[in-house]
Amino acid sequence: MSTLLFPQAPLTLSQKPFLLSLRNPSFLPHARKWKGPRRLILAKSNGNDSVDTTDRIISAVCYFYPFFDGIQYGKYVITQFSPIQALIQPLFPAIKVFKSFPLNGFLVFLTLYFVVVRNSNFSRYVRFNTMQAIVLDVLLIFPDLLERSFNPRDGLGLDLLMSLDSTVFLYLLVCLIYGSTSCLFGQIPRLPIVAEAADRQVL
Repeated sequence: MSTLLFPQAPLTLSQKPFLLSLRNPSFLPHARKWKGPRRLILAKSNGNDSVDTTDRIISAVCYFYPFFDGIQYGKYVITQFSPIQALIQPLFPAIKVFKSFPLNGFLVFLTLYFVVVRNSNFSRYVRFNTMQAIVLDVLLIFPDLLERSFNPRDGLGLDLLMSLDSTVFLYLLVCLIYGSTSCLFGQIPRLPIVAEAADRQVL
């Protein structure tokens, strides 16, 4: 009955381009191409197999440099919390060697910057992580200057100084654990405050 009251219009030639566009999406003006393979390539480049074992070890070791250089900020935390003291206990011999000569920190800085960061023979992965460790060590200048200019003996000032030192030390410890662990697994650690500055220095 509906076909008698409302007869269907026959298919004309003007409708054929529309059918043709459905069969071949290239005729559609806003057709999107499938980007699946590109996404797979990016995922593979970020995988664990994309970073050599040597690069992982070198990058992981670099994060010990700022931690050794700022170990003095943990004098309050280490003495008050035995778990942290037990965690750092195996590193004491290496820290003692690092602190045995006053210029060791500066010599390590020059070595890492000119031998590793500015050396294109190393991969960008190694140079980026090394630069992050260097920038993190450079930032230690600010709490050092604040501590030298503001050195209270007791009262509220001493409490603020202890809080500052403990915060700096815990930040260094977290960066050491996060940075080294990520490098050993072939991941790219991006430290807060530090990563963007390192990106600008590494080409």
